[in-house]
Amino acid sequence: MSQSQFDSLFISQRLSLLRALQRLVGNPSTAEDLLQETYLRVSRALAERSVVNLRPFLFQTARNLALDHLRAARRHERTVAYGVGDEVMLNVAQDGSSAEEAAHADRLLQRLSASVASLTPRQQRIFTLSRLQGQSYLEVAKTLGVSPSTVQKELKLIMAICLGVAQRMG
Repeated sequence: MSQSQFDSLFISQRLSLLRALQRLVGNPSTAEDLLQETYLRVSRALAERSVVNLRPFLFQTARNLALDHLRAARRHERTVAYGVGDEVMLNVAQDGSSAEEAAHADRLLQRLSASVASLTPRQQRIFTLSRLQGQSYLEVAKTLGVSPSTVQKELKLIMAICLGVAQRMG
């Protein structure tokens, strides 16, 4: 399919795509951004290869971008909402980090592991269920037989301990 054929398809499906994205992300502005990103991604894909069923490919690309956005937002929410700001997150080594950055991240991980090990068994379980398995306060509370407010308070304490470790590492 040529770029001009794709452009025609995109224009004809724009409103349907936008509605689908708005339902997924719940924000008209974000949906518009994702719609533009969808156009760019599909255009790039068409430049690299032929796509037989373009309409489903277009909608699946939009859906995947929306789900990626929601996952990133949820991850950001979990870290920022509990006092772990961007400055701490930036201290974690990324792909392509230098040996020094990787060593720093390793030291940070060791200290954080020691912090988690110093928690009570219930706090460790709350941390594991919430941060590693992605369960909500309510799900963790039901699992452990405590109130959601107890889970929230414990998580604030846990995150304060971990944040203190990260800040001491400087």
